[in-house]
Amino acid sequence: MTPVDRYDTSCFPEDQYESGSDGTVLRNLRGIRSKEEIEHVEEIRFERLMEEAAVRFDSGHRFTAQDLLWLHKFWLEDIFIWAGTYRNVNIGKGGFLFDAANHVPALMTQFENQQLARLTPCRF
Repeated sequence: MTPVDRYDTSCFPEDQYESGSDGTVLRNLRGIRSKEEIEHVEEIRFERLMEEAAVRFDSGHRFTAQDLLWLHKFWLEDIFIWAGTYRNVNIGKGGFLFDAANHVPALMTQFENQQLARLTPCRF
């Protein structure tokens, strides 16, 4: 989906907030408006993810970018429609801008080839 105004990202689900949340909770499949509640749900889902990941990935597993997308999807798929996909909007935190969204797929390929291939499986 491409916005009419190249600076308008409101057409992307990951840049929409839940009505009544005062812009503190991203639009979600459960209609949660409380920051505390969404954090709690994410935490519970993360615990489930850790259990599933321990079964799915053995100690000799070499991670890929697709594995990272799977982890993200399994963790958040019941909460956010965009779970398990690369983002379409530019984001930042505390005045720091993260890499531009349109560069994320190439950067993930680079991360897979240069870091994941070299550093996984983890050997301590």
